[in-house]
Amino acid sequence: MRVLLDECVDRRLARDIVGHEVRTVPQMGWATIRNSELLVLAEGQFDAFVTVDRNLAFQQDLPRLSIAVIVLRARTNRLADLRPLVPQLLEAMQQAARGEVTWIEQPGR
Repeated sequence: MRVLLDECVDRRLARDIVGHEVRTVPQMGWATIRNSELLVLAEGQFDAFVTVDRNLAFQQDLPRLSIAVIVLRARTNRLADLRPLVPQLLEAMQQAARGEVTWIEQPGR
């Protein structure tokens, strides 16, 4: 699966998403692009967009896009808090549907 990590996700998380082709928004040269345009660009090259931006799901018209959006919900955006979500993320990526949001939450939240 081709995965794009949002710029608000620690880029080091890409190393933990094994078995997938992972790029970051800055690597693509898209760091200054607004979410609506970013998702349109991403849907042409990626299968899934991973973010910690909880508002994205409510601000964008995701059903019209052909990219799955996965929102990580941890205590903070720090790598130490995001890493425990990776097993759930890898599992969710197998079932994530294009045009839909999948929420991954820290256990016990």
